[in-house]
Amino acid sequence: MTSDLFMDHGNPLQTEKVRALDPLLADGPLSRLPELNSRAAVAELTAMLRALTPGLDAVALYSTDECLAAMRDLGMLLGSLKRHDTEPAAVVPEVVPVLQELGRRTGMIPRDTVHHYTTWNPTDERQRTYTGDPQEYVLQESVRMVFPQLRQGLELCDMLSRTDPAEQKFAVVLDELTDLMGAMVESIDMVVKEVGPAFFARILRPYYENVTIGGETYLGPAAAQVPLWLIDLSVWASDHSRPEYQEFLAHSIPYSLPRWRELYDSWLHGPSLVTRLVAAFGADPAETERSEPHLVESAEALLRLLRVIMVFRGRHLGIARKAYQEDLRLFPVGSGGASVELLKQILDLTRDNANLTRGTAEERKAAS
Repeated sequence: MTSDLFMDHGNPLQTEKVRALDPLLADGPLSRLPELNSRAAVAELTAMLRALTPGLDAVALYSTDECLAAMRDLGMLLGSLKRHDTEPAAVVPEVVPVLQELGRRTGMIPRDTVHHYTTWNPTDERQRTYTGDPQEYVLQESVRMVFPQLRQGLELCDMLSRTDPAEQKFAVVLDELTDLMGAMVESIDMVVKEVGPAFFARILRPYYENVTIGGETYLGPAAAQVPLWLIDLSVWASDHSRPEYQEFLAHSIPYSLPRWRELYDSWLHGPSLVTRLVAAFGADPAETERSEPHLVESAEALLRLLRVIMVFRGRHLGIARKAYQEDLRLFPVGSGGASVELLKQILDLTRDNANLTRGTAEERKAAS
């Protein structure tokens, strides 16, 4: 069981606190990061990482929120050095025990994640970026804007896991979840409109490469760490998935927040919402509907949710295909480890489950 100390990571009050904190006094140095990166100034970046790395005695005095802010700022230098073909721990070995302690103190991995890079990043003139390009700001905001809705959405999924599909509440909560997932579509539309595939593929993507800390390899702060895949797990992927997607989920979960890791553990082997709903109709749909009148409403609500997720998945696949086409890409897979082929498989699986639910909603309704 994860410590209660970490269970509310990402709540709005904590988020604002972490954004305001600067325990390493990094505001000034990190404002130079875009210029240093433009020159590939490895020696200066190395010196900055060494200067900003606190001692373990200082870390011992930090609050949990200060540890999150410190990881955020050290992480910007980890990604910058790796982008310039330099393994950070090799040139500043003293950062390793500090990163490990910051990870332990916050219940997270010993490097920065997408949460540090977006949610806990200041949103004013103190905002940390690798490039300073307006397109990077858009990408950070596109991720930041969906986290409050995803956070609420995952709690709704937890509620649904304990609600009978035959209850009226089941459809009501599903529609609340669908409304929240609309933020994902708004986010991807903003990226399509304002961020060029070439900028992401050739300029920004290299900053999200793996680094090695204490002999272990950790992904960079990838947008793939945004846990729409955890919504999938609850809705259909716990028992209607494929090995490739299950492997991706297992690989991604260490980068998520502690509360979300607990939800993953509780949903991984349980029946999905799709399975529970289909099973609820049984062998005699007409009779079931007469005795359980809210089931068709639940099926229709689940179908509405899956349609919104399919819209997002389709647009995300379109972006990925452009960014990872052979004549443009620098890397064969996304920064979260997913290939374009896996994204296509996930979309197909979501569509398959929507079709299963559509049959439940429409055929049962017709049978009645």
